[in-house]
Amino acid sequence: MILDEQQAIKKVLMTADTVGGVWTYALDLCRAYHNRGIQVCLATMGAPLAVSQQAEANQIPNLDVRESHYKLEWMDNPWEDVKHAGEWLLSLEKEIEPDIIHLNGYAHAALSWHAPVVVVAHSCVLSWWQGVIGGRVPAEWDNYKHCITQGLKAADVVVAISHTYAQQLEQLYSCGNDIKVIYNGRDTSLFYTADKKLQAFAMGRIWDEAKNLSLLGKLNNQAQLPILVAGNNRHPDNGELVSIPNVHMLGTLSPAEVREQLAASAIYILPAKYEPFGLSVLEAALSDCLLLLADIPTLKELWQDTALYFNPDQPDELDALLNEVTQNWQQYQHLTQCAKVRAQMFSLDTMVNNYLTLYQNMVQKAALTKVIN
Repeated sequence: MILDEQQAIKKVLMTADTVGGVWTYALDLCRAYHNRGIQVCLATMGAPLAVSQQAEANQIPNLDVRESHYKLEWMDNPWEDVKHAGEWLLSLEKEIEPDIIHLNGYAHAALSWHAPVVVVAHSCVLSWWQGVIGGRVPAEWDNYKHCITQGLKAADVVVAISHTYAQQLEQLYSCGNDIKVIYNGRDTSLFYTADKKLQAFAMGRIWDEAKNLSLLGKLNNQAQLPILVAGNNRHPDNGELVSIPNVHMLGTLSPAEVREQLAASAIYILPAKYEPFGLSVLEAALSDCLLLLADIPTLKELWQDTALYFNPDQPDELDALLNEVTQNWQQYQHLTQCAKVRAQMFSLDTMVNNYLTLYQNMVQKAALTKVIN
């Protein structure tokens, strides 16, 4: 049985949280799917949509956003919300009758879905703990581990966004699924370069220990290099505001403002202790920035010898790198072009084609199974 792609995939029910990079990933897919004639119902959780997020979504004709305020799996005491969110998602499937369920979370894969289910693994608490804190995760997270394991085992397909993270998932959850890897991608045409200033730019959730942006406030910065930091500094659980000394705090920027900062900045820094992919690095590479990255397995997998690396626990290593590149700038210019070439591997078109091929295979398998039974 061979199904034509355009006949097989018409509707997708997708989940997304609104408090991290998954939102960018989901919107990119939705835009691309619109161009392929595919309708997406995007069920959001985690926090209300910001005005800018709503404006982004409104620009995609085939996108139907269903907003909720249900807590995400990793938030404090989320399980009542997770249950109600599951009931809500099943009601959406009944209403929409999608061809594919695309979950950007884990627990809800264990629901009684009718359509084939793909779980895309972007990050999780256990791997976060392993990378940021170290040691055994406290017993209070046992229920979380159980729910994530059940979701991974229930999914028809599990996708990870890097090989490094796929290996971590199998080690942590023993899910038994053959985990596929589909790298994230961005629309390369969105990014550009302007007159570069000898300044460093960094961005991310400032409150998130994994992003480790506080390291930038510990630098001696002998070269007096301007360091600009963008991102949300209000913790979603307790509302605490986090600040970083000795840097220029830019607050939360729009996507266009981020692109403007990347275009003007000669250096991009990501000091993350944990990062399953790192979309911001891809955006920086496409903007001709010199990449200074934490020496962690994922970033080494993705960027190999096109970046300079430092120990994210040692601010003096980053200090030394900054001094070296500012004093010998011309010696490192070739790396920006190497990174830009490598960034072409992570295009939006490649990511979309990989997902549509996966969907097609899932729908075909489901149809064949139905015929056999």
